Amino acid sequence: MSHIDDKARGAGNNAVGNVKQAVGNATGNEKLEAEGAAQETKGEAQTALGNAKESVGNALENLGDKLKGSGH
Repeated sequence: MSHIDDKARGAGNNAVGNVKQAVGNATGNEKLEAEGAAQETKGEAQTALGNAKESVGNALENLGDKLKGSGH
């Protein structure tokens, strides 16, 4: 999965998790609220994974550019 896919899925899970928490809180449904918190955490982790993949990709690209520029 690409960093863009990870970030998109993360944002989606984060948003859905927030909604579940709000609905659970408003209705007194603790189970739904807990599910929402877990889904939000999953979304944050997916977003972090996407950011890490992007950073590694950028670092490799920069390294490749430096190697090309150095004549190696």
